[in-house]
Amino acid sequence: MSEATPIRAQRAGVWHQLRLMVKTMRLKQWTKNVFVWAALIFDGKLFDPIFFLRTLVTFGLFCLLSSAVYTINDLADIEKDRRHPEKRTRPLASGALQPRIAIIGAIFLLALTVPAALWLGGELAAILYGYLLLMIAYSFWLKNIVIVDVLTIAAGFVLRVAAGVVVVEAARFSPWIYVCMVLLALFLALGKRRQEIVLLQENAQNTRAILQEYNLRFVDEMLSLVSSTTVMAYSLYTFSAPNLPPNHLMMLTIPFVLYGLFRYLYLIHVKGETDPPDVVVLRDRPLQVDILLFGLLVFLVFYVVR
Repeated sequence: MSEATPIRAQRAGVWHQLRLMVKTMRLKQWTKNVFVWAALIFDGKLFDPIFFLRTLVTFGLFCLLSSAVYTINDLADIEKDRRHPEKRTRPLASGALQPRIAIIGAIFLLALTVPAALWLGGELAAILYGYLLLMIAYSFWLKNIVIVDVLTIAAGFVLRVAAGVVVVEAARFSPWIYVCMVLLALFLALGKRRQEIVLLQENAQNTRAILQEYNLRFVDEMLSLVSSTTVMAYSLYTFSAPNLPPNHLMMLTIPFVLYGLFRYLYLIHVKGETDPPDVVVLRDRPLQVDILLFGLLVFLVFYVVR
């Protein structure tokens, strides 16, 4: 055996650990951070190059910070994840990724994002730090408190929206958008809880203690309440927000919001979908088309027809 063989093996092992670290970062879940773009779009500043760049950087910071949070959460839940039918295949739970590599990776991500936030201003840094502290509290404590757990997830989405408002110095961003984002975030969080209950069934409390505080009837009733309230709040926004174009064309987007909510409810109740909402969006073509058409219509209303 040549002397280079152990070196090549060692390098291969390092690259393998790095690939597992990237997998632990859950790049697919970066889709949640699109909420950062809401202020840029709905404040009519999409084509402002400075604000676009600032939003893009903020989006990147939230992606890296959320990946650090995912890593911390996986480190905290290694033993519980090993009893989960799907999460047990995650790099840390399966034992493929060394915990010390994950710790180094999380520290590296935090070292990149936390100081970089100051470059875009103290307000954004405060929001990012608040998001980090909130998510760490969620990982170790808040996720074990019934109802507070889903409210905490929703708060994380609101902080994403608030970050976008700060970096674009939004002047016409309606408070109704905050209400709609909170409700939509609650809808997504409850959808995730329902997915976990259905997937784990009687083993739910052994993998996540908080799930014993929920059942399908309770979650479905909350989903029904939140979905109907979301439609109402968004409808009120489309014809009463003072910053919208006076032609009331935003009301044309209501059917797309309705379809998106109804489509997801159809998938979980009729098709038995058990994947979390962010994964469903990446896979379900009708939902993707609906979101695309919604975005196109919003663009036309704010930037073309007005």
